[in-house]
Formats: sequence, C-alpha cells, structure tokens
Amino acid sequence: MARSEFDFEHLLFTPATPAADAVPLVYAFPNTYSVGITSLGYQVIWSLLASRGDVAVSRLFTDVSESLPQQPELFGFSLSWELDYVNILALLEQHGIPIQAQERGESDPLIFGGGPVLTANPEPFADFFDVILLGDGEGLVDALIQAYQRVRGGSRTQKLQALAQVPGIYVPSLYEPHYQEPTGPVERILPKEAGIPDTIRKHTFRGNTLSVSTVVTPKAAWENIYMLEVVRSCPEMCRFCLASYLTLPFRVADVEGHLLPALERGLQVTNRIGLLGASVTQHPQFEEVLEYLAQDRLAHVRLSLASVRTGTVTSRLAQVLSSRGSKSITVAIESGSEQLRQIIHKKLHNEEILAAATHAQAGGLGGMKFYGMVGIPAETQADLEQTVALFKALKQVAPRLRFTFGCSTFVPKAHTPFQWYGVDPQAEKKLQFFQKQLRPLGIEFRPESYSWSVIQALISRGDRRVGKVLTLVRKFGESLGSYKRAFKELKGQLPPLEYYVHSDWIPGDPLPWDHIQGPLSPERLQQQSALHR
Repeated sequence: MARSEFDFEHLLFTPATPAADAVPLVYAFPNTYSVGITSLGYQVIWSLLASRGDVAVSRLFTDVSESLPQQPELFGFSLSWELDYVNILALLEQHGIPIQAQERGESDPLIFGGGPVLTANPEPFADFFDVILLGDGEGLVDALIQAYQRVRGGSRTQKLQALAQVPGIYVPSLYEPHYQEPTGPVERILPKEAGIPDTIRKHTFRGNTLSVSTVVTPKAAWENIYMLEVVRSCPEMCRFCLASYLTLPFRVADVEGHLLPALERGLQVTNRIGLLGASVTQHPQFEEVLEYLAQDRLAHVRLSLASVRTGTVTSRLAQVLSSRGSKSITVAIESGSEQLRQIIHKKLHNEEILAAATHAQAGGLGGMKFYGMVGIPAETQADLEQTVALFKALKQVAPRLRFTFGCSTFVPKAHTPFQWYGVDPQAEKKLQFFQKQLRPLGIEFRPESYSWSVIQALISRGDRRVGKVLTLVRKFGESLGSYKRAFKELKGQLPPLEYYVHSDWIPGDPLPWDHIQGPLSPERLQQQSALHR
C-alpha cells in the first residue's frame, strides 16, 4: 500500500483521542500539502484543534486529505495568499457545499476562515464564509469551539447569532453594507439586528510563547524545516507594511523559558531550523540565540532566517549563518532613496546598507537578497535612479557577493497609514526601468508581476460587492484580463476597477472595513499618512 504524505510526519505534540460526541471538523489549507504544511500558522491552529478531545479534526489540502467525516459540523480554512480563494470555492463545491453562505441549509457545516488575508479585510470574501476569525488564533480557536459547543443543538441562525457575540469573531451575514449609490463608495456597515456588536475587534494574543512547528516532514516545501517564531509584528512601523500594523503590538518570544527549549525539541527530529518573524534580529536577546546556535555541538544544524533589519547585519551574524549552511541573507530596503525611505518611515541610511553588504561578505556569505518596491506614494524618477546608484555602490564595496533584488509594486493595505493611496499606474514601466538598468550590472532582478499587484490591490481594498467579481473570475481564468472582463459584465453593480486599485481615497471617508477595529484608530493612521518630501 502506497504511503501518503501524512505517513512521513514527525509530530511534536500529542493529539487527543476524540470523545464519542466530538464535533466533526474539517480544517483545510487551500493549496497543496507541501505548501500548506509549511505554513506555521496552519500547523499551530491544526494542533490546537487536534489537542482537544471535544473535536475530531481532519485535514484537507487540494491534493490530499485525511479521512473526512461524512457530515462535518465545522469546515475551516486558513487563507494566507489572496488568490487561494479560488481553491476554497473549488473545495467547497467538491464536497457538495454551496459556495454562497446564504444558500447553505441546516445540514451544511458552518464555514469558518482565518489568517492574515481575512483579518486585514474580510469583505471581498464575506459572502463565502459563515464565520471569520480575526487576529491571532491562540485563544480565539478555543473560544470558537467553546461557544459552538454551547449552541451545538440550535438552529443555524442561533449558532451564528451566538458566535457573533464572541470577541474576535465576525459573522458577515449579520451585517449589511450601505452604499452612497450602487456604483459609489461604502457609506456605512451596520448590524442587521439588535444585540449584534457594531464593531469587531481583532483578537490579540498577549503571551510570549510564540508559535513553533508542531510537525516536521520531508514533504514540506522547506524540507524537514522546524520553524520558530522569534518576534511578532515589527517595531519599525513602515507606513505601507501590513505585517507591522495588523499584528501590533510588537511581541518577542521568551528565550530561556520557551524559545531555547522549543529549539531543543525540534533538534530531536531534524537539523533544519528556521527563525521567523518580520524583524527577527530585533529580538532584544537575538545575539544570545545566535550564540546558542553557534555552539560546536550544533555544527550539523542548518539555519535559515527570515528577512532581517539591515542595520543589524554584522560579520558575526554572517559568519554563523555561513557556518550553518546559509548561502545568503535577506534584507528589505524598499528603495535606494533615503528621502523616500523617510516618507515611508523606514529608518535606514545607505551607509548601513553598504555596511551590511561588507559584513555579509566578510562573514563568508556568498549572496545578499534585497526586497524593494516601486510605486511608493511620492516616488519620482530620481528615487529610481538612486536605487540604481546604490546597487552600483554595493558592487564596489562587496564585489564577491551575488546580489538579488526582488521588487514588487506598492499595494495599499487595510489598517496601514497608506491604505488611502492607490497603485501607481506607472509601476510596470518602473519595473522595466530597473530591469534595463540592473541586469547589465550583474544584479539578479526578480520583479513581481504588476498584474498580480493590481489583483492584490483589488482584494486588499475591496468591499463586499467584489465578491461577485471573485465568483465570476473563476469561470474566466485567473489573469488580470479576466478581472477586467468580470467588471465589464457587472457594470452598474459596483464601482470600476480603477476605483479600487488606482484611486487615492479621501482620509476620513468611510472604508469597507470600518466595522473591523484594527490595532490603531483611523485617526492615528491618518496622522501617519501624510507625505513630506
């Protein structure tokens, strides 16, 4: 009998034995097993569910599944990438579940979802989900199951009304958006009945035991990786950055009581360690963690780091990474223009970038990867030219390094100070400018698809009417042309694509996600949104 992907797993927790009356639950990731099992968030939520005796959880991916219950009561999804919504709808259809929440009956499971995409702006997906979990899963998943158990014998309506009372849980069908006109902006989003909260605040986990892998497998996209979340959120607060603002406040893992013991547990099953977080090296005890991993007894360990703050790259960091199998280090600079970095609140000088490259080379690394953007509000041609000049200088100070520049287009994100700014229509030409200028220098230039950025912006800023677009696009294909075709067919029912993607919105006007309380108030975000050159 052929072995399945699940047979290769090393579990680092002990699943509970489900009770006879346990709630049958499907927890899905809308992508392949190798991608989904590499998601630390998915791993952690699955282990929280599997550790409960009152739940019988089965996992589902697009290419493989565990044995699924005939009549699941709850059917959940973790959504990490916007375009994976297509797979959510396909999986629902495959299991005989209507994709529209309003068409589901008493015999259908409650469809719930969570993850960064849904927490940032759930509205484009509101018609597909009965329940949406906003924020950190720790604590919120338990609250969902406990609340459901109390009303398990009730009607579908009673269940939804009860779940809507749980802080951090959003039941879209109990809220109604009002528009200035069919093709106009949102005016307000109100509860449909008394007793439903006017606003929903995302759930925030306040502890210092951050996420670590609950399963290690050679079938993961990062083979046999054991992941540890070192920090959550980022203290830099770049004004475009969803990872900073959506996950506030900045939290760090307890090193002695949690991180190092967890690391030792992981090393019992693998020698591949990944340290995760938006700004790993800004943990106040990061050097202690680094020196721990540099011990001679751990010479066999292979270590990788998520993106690190440029100013924290030292020769020692590069030396340890090199000795532990890393070939390069990744930093986010956004632009070579210091003035533009000031506008986006990225506290970074070119001298620090050049010094980081010097340290990376001295420490024995072979390459350095940079993240950047085009189309940042207030960007000029001079800013682009300064980025090219920076790479010329990098080649001079660290001639032995291989430089890679991954460049995306600015996309406005909900709950950030730049949520009011649209996508630059000239961004695609700016990407072409970089390609023409940088490749002759020997820089490996990796541009993100401009079309993908436009689609991402639509979903990022979309209101509930965009759900009709997403439903139609499934029939046409996933290209930008398909989205334009869907807007053409829906003309008169919602604003044009231009409104969602390229328009600068007026601060103070209602937003599609105004009923979702982020970490900072709209007034605080407005104070940070002004552009000053």
